[in-house]
Amino acid sequence: MTEQRALPKGQGEERIIVREPGPAERSPASAAARRRTLELGLAITVPVVLIGLWQIASDQGWIDARLYPSPTTIVANGWDLALDGKLWPDVWATTRRVVLGFLLGTGIGVLLGLVMGTSRTVRAALEPLLDALYVVPKLALLPIFLNMFGLGEGPQLALVAATVFFFVWISTMSAFLAVPEGYREAGTVFGAGRWQMFRHVLLPGALPQILVGTRIAAGVSVLVIVASEFVAATEGLGYLIFNSRALFQNDVMYVGIVCVAVLGVIFSEIIRFLGRRLTPWAPDDRDRVRT
Repeated sequence: MTEQRALPKGQGEERIIVREPGPAERSPASAAARRRTLELGLAITVPVVLIGLWQIASDQGWIDARLYPSPTTIVANGWDLALDGKLWPDVWATTRRVVLGFLLGTGIGVLLGLVMGTSRTVRAALEPLLDALYVVPKLALLPIFLNMFGLGEGPQLALVAATVFFFVWISTMSAFLAVPEGYREAGTVFGAGRWQMFRHVLLPGALPQILVGTRIAAGVSVLVIVASEFVAATEGLGYLIFNSRALFQNDVMYVGIVCVAVLGVIFSEIIRFLGRRLTPWAPDDRDRVRT
């Protein structure tokens, strides 16, 4: 915000408006620090308030504690499962499937997106087919993968890889197509060869958007693997949630749900961290819009 001060005009003189910088302009660092503090406070306060209301509702009997255990009960049960070692095999099984499937899908998606984003011929040949496959719900592919790989890790990894592939492929192809033509022309003017054009112009211009696609894919991969573990696994957080619900162990079910949420946040933040390190010139998506 800025301030304006009107200087009084003397006789025969025009009135002058003097613009003075506002507090945020005088000290941008302190303004940014206050903004970050406010955002952190809101990020902590909202969940704490909701959890507190949940706890009160459970303690006062406003909700059925058998169906909706209190947060303290869930935490205590989760702690016991962790200490007993019963929770970690399921956490590890889901984490392993997500990581391996994510790496496989990301590698194929980036490679094909790069080729299609830089070759009109390949794009014309493959884009209609991939567009048609993209709209197919990925969980509908699970029976096909079960027929292909049988029971075990194969169908789970294939499902995660297929899900991640489409997100990464689209973001990679779109990112290379969206590199401004002026960047390419500048590279040509300076005599950049094909490799130099890719290394110093196309890749830096496309990488921020590619990383956004991979971060979205990381979150969706957790969702897909948990859903598939409901029906095609004997271990994993999805299996834990589904089996606990069938046995009416709702406190254990909520422990599994909390673990899934934590796992999704961790994966997303890892990608965000890598994005900040790989693309220091790109603004963080949290800072793109300030109100």
